[in-house]
Amino acid sequence: MKIFSAAQIRAWDAYTIQHEPITSVQLMQRAARIFADWFINTYPDSTRSVVVFAGTGNNGGDGLVVAQMLDQAQYPVKVVVCDFATSHSLDFEAQLATIAAYATVKPVMYRSAAALMAASVDLLPPNALIIDALFGTGLNRPLVEDWAQVIDWMNSSQHEIVSIDIPSGLLCDARTPGDAIIRAAKTFTFETPKLAFFFAENAHYLGEWVIGSIGLHPEYVLITDTPFHYNTPDLVKFLWKPRSKFSHKGSYGHALLIAGSWGKMGAAVLAGRACLRAGAGLLTVHSPRCGQMVLQTTIPEAMVSADKRAKYWTDAPELEHFAAIGIGPGIGQEPQTAAALKQLLPEVKTPLVLDADALNILAAHQDWLAFLPENTIITPHPKEFERLFGKSDSSFERFQLQRMKAQEYKIYIILKGANTSIVAPDGRAWFNSTGNPGMATGGTGDVLTGILTGLLAQGYGSKETCLLGVYLHGLAGDLAAAAMSQEALIAGNLIGYLGAAWLEVEN
Repeated sequence: MKIFSAAQIRAWDAYTIQHEPITSVQLMQRAARIFADWFINTYPDSTRSVVVFAGTGNNGGDGLVVAQMLDQAQYPVKVVVCDFATSHSLDFEAQLATIAAYATVKPVMYRSAAALMAASVDLLPPNALIIDALFGTGLNRPLVEDWAQVIDWMNSSQHEIVSIDIPSGLLCDARTPGDAIIRAAKTFTFETPKLAFFFAENAHYLGEWVIGSIGLHPEYVLITDTPFHYNTPDLVKFLWKPRSKFSHKGSYGHALLIAGSWGKMGAAVLAGRACLRAGAGLLTVHSPRCGQMVLQTTIPEAMVSADKRAKYWTDAPELEHFAAIGIGPGIGQEPQTAAALKQLLPEVKTPLVLDADALNILAAHQDWLAFLPENTIITPHPKEFERLFGKSDSSFERFQLQRMKAQEYKIYIILKGANTSIVAPDGRAWFNSTGNPGMATGGTGDVLTGILTGLLAQGYGSKETCLLGVYLHGLAGDLAAAAMSQEALIAGNLIGYLGAAWLEVEN
């Protein structure tokens, strides 16, 4: 799913109006109908009071139409119009004229925050729901003065707030300075998620967000480019490659994992088991000699290559036999291990995944980043990313840095977290739609490394591997959490639910 900017969304509206054809007022009514139907389904108690706070732009127009529809559904509705500016949109004016005909919905206009505050005691009945229709995606500057005062009052009212399209005050495509932003319990957004939805600093403004289609013209999506995407089930189903009836283990590649060290063999086990569950035909795990018995006992399906050292990695088998290589889980950061990584990187001719201590070693030797083969996949969590590329003031700025570094080094960067972001060497980015907080536990990154290595070994390209692997990893986590709770989830559970995750992708 493409993620469009605020300007592109306005252009999409205009394209729909021109090519469907439909008037802008009719499109506004369609959007309001979709929102109102969702609202009624989500809040079915029609005795609960609803107060719509509307601005004087098109988002405010949406709010006026929603108020009419909820009135028709027998909700007790008030409409508060914050008319703090001198300009009204034409569609807002059209909806204001229409709502004036309703005996039970009489918009009350306030010209200033002071006037609204003076009447505030009477505006919100007990347990009322607030619908935020002050500003939409067209906002291009932080809110100040009267607007900031009203938003602070709404947030402190202790009433549940539902935002139409985007919480008022939140910028769609940039970091939003300050905190004059509605704190919604739920956000119902139209057609596609907005870029701002994927950054941690905005989570407490958005609450739970939901997408609803208002039937904007599908042709616009095909002809309009954007570097930003949402990784959805439809995409990963398209990426999946069914297996041939006459295939054999050699058809699905021989993967090499370099993993484990004294006291950290669990990381190698998790990565190895995940690699096999991801579908690799053959797997060799190269580890220090201390891990040989552990690996042959816990992963009997894998072959084991023993390092010349007993407790840490210092050498590697011949690389040309392998279809993909994953390095990092549990390898430690011994000087000899770092030297082995430095020697190996320029020699790699096959697809490569780097994680965990491999990234920590690179962070300590920044000039070695130049040795990374093109299309290498690295999978840092935020702290590893910071050690590699430096600090950022916000997750939005960190995402911009992620895009810059992926292009600079011609690599894929998977930045792990909620809505894990995947950036390709051309700067295109995908935000993942699976996963949950239960996955914030040791070892889940090792599982992801194994999945990615297994997919690469089967012949999936680097981009397809990232999109499919991250989605499967998160989906396995979702299935595991549904069965045993987020709190009880551990990394090994993801491997146990990879089969069920595959079935969801394939069916």
